[in-house]
Amino acid sequence: MCGIQVLITQTSDGADTETYNEIWANLTATNSRRGPDAHNEISVNVGPARIKLGAHVLHLRGPHTQAQPLVSQTTGDILCWNGEVFGGLDIGNRNDGIELLNELQRQKTHDPRTYIQRTMSKIEGPYAFVYVDREQKHVWYARDYLGRRSLLTKTMDSGAMLVSSVADTADESTAWTEVAAQKIYCVDLNTRSLDGGILEYSWQYAAGGLEIGAEDEHLVLPFGRVDQTVDDIGPISDVASSVQLSDLAEFPDICKWQPYIDRLKSELTQAVKSRVDSIPPNGTHARCGVLFSGGVDCMVLAAILTTVLPRDEPIELFNVAFENPRQTKLQSLDSVYDVPDRKTGRLGWNELERIDPHREWRFIECDVPYSQVIEHKPHVQQLLVPSCTVMDMSIGIALWFASRGHGTRVTATSRTEYMGQSRVLLLGMGADEQLGGYSRHRSAWDKSGPHALAREIALDVERIATRNLGRDDRVVSDNAKEARFPFLAANVVAFLSQTPIAYKMDMRYARGVGEKLLLRLLARQLGLVQACVLAKRAIQFGARTAKMESSQTRGQDFL
Repeated sequence: MCGIQVLITQTSDGADTETYNEIWANLTATNSRRGPDAHNEISVNVGPARIKLGAHVLHLRGPHTQAQPLVSQTTGDILCWNGEVFGGLDIGNRNDGIELLNELQRQKTHDPRTYIQRTMSKIEGPYAFVYVDREQKHVWYARDYLGRRSLLTKTMDSGAMLVSSVADTADESTAWTEVAAQKIYCVDLNTRSLDGGILEYSWQYAAGGLEIGAEDEHLVLPFGRVDQTVDDIGPISDVASSVQLSDLAEFPDICKWQPYIDRLKSELTQAVKSRVDSIPPNGTHARCGVLFSGGVDCMVLAAILTTVLPRDEPIELFNVAFENPRQTKLQSLDSVYDVPDRKTGRLGWNELERIDPHREWRFIECDVPYSQVIEHKPHVQQLLVPSCTVMDMSIGIALWFASRGHGTRVTATSRTEYMGQSRVLLLGMGADEQLGGYSRHRSAWDKSGPHALAREIALDVERIATRNLGRDDRVVSDNAKEARFPFLAANVVAFLSQTPIAYKMDMRYARGVGEKLLLRLLARQLGLVQACVLAKRAIQFGARTAKMESSQTRGQDFL
């Protein structure tokens, strides 16, 4: 993982150098928290521009720490790479950034016009990058097609352009914007202008039928549109309508669902395995953890993770809870941290120990006093930029404290202070959008039936790239941790997109059963009897970060 920062100015720019130096220093301070293992900077002249690039590395690939920016020994091209290549290139135990740069150079010799598009179309995994083609006088930058890594841009009054993983300040006047994930961008420095020469190339579905240019046709998504077929929805059997399906043991027509359950297990196992196999050894320490509420998404990830990790490795389960002064006044609790996610988290931990008693499950209770929320809130608010709503803060601060990993390790007989060791964290983002986990999905069903539900799911999957994954990356990575999202692996998205709606969810069943039904059936098959029927609860409500001071604030209100 890497923190990226780039400043592009006109060589004739007479702007205040002191201003640029101050901004650069602020970006260095914020990005260095993402990548504490190595830092380097390069400055080059390309055409009419002066380009300064900085990179901060968190070592997660290859046998040793590889400093960035990476420079081609043959062309002088420069790559800043904040990503993970999980497929498309044969990486082995080598550094994926170096292998990607080498592949770009190979493709460039074959087709210098479309080599960026051809190469990035092959890459499976989350990324953000900046690439300087010194020969063609181009600066390329992009996020992956699902937006799983953060990359921001800002144009200054002087015309100078900034690109960075995080903003330098939370000041509203800074005008940082998130790079749209649906495109790859190219600053053409041959135009002699920084603001008028940005070219855009769009990702396309393989059978999109859109009017596209010759360059765009090489940016083909590795999955298709969501199948909106609803013809296979039949009546619920008498058995299903007469019982609550308290643990899905009596679920009817399981034989019809079984091929989809098995396929989901296979695809998720492949996604989890590819995301943990390459993590460098960490001695006796944990290499991988799970942000853990005890809900069905994280429970399935943990249950699959234990099947792919070596038996002697511990797995960390980070469960966060907040002191919420407003809730404390309203309720009588044994502990201010006895929040909903703590209760389900403990139950989930016990269930994981039951299905795999030989694994060392480290359950970490990350308790956050309100005083710490007040102390760290300004810092988290800066990380959120350009996201700036009350809901962004409620979610962001929960993710920041959970990924920080400071807490108490709980066992059957003891409680000890603990600092998280994992540099890689698995998160369940993407499950709700694809499997019908949001309340709006059930509302669409209730109001207009299966066709409306199918349209809502298709819309949500289309919008994944434009939503909040960049925000989540900025927050988690600030703790020198990398978030990985198995539900958003290309193979998982491809499978779920081609699976009929009727075999992913069924809103005729009650809440806690009908939504994400395919995932719940997999959870039941994995032995997660309690978790498979837990209803969805958003992190801001489960960990109690929402409405800490007032019940009148709304999620869409600006900070």
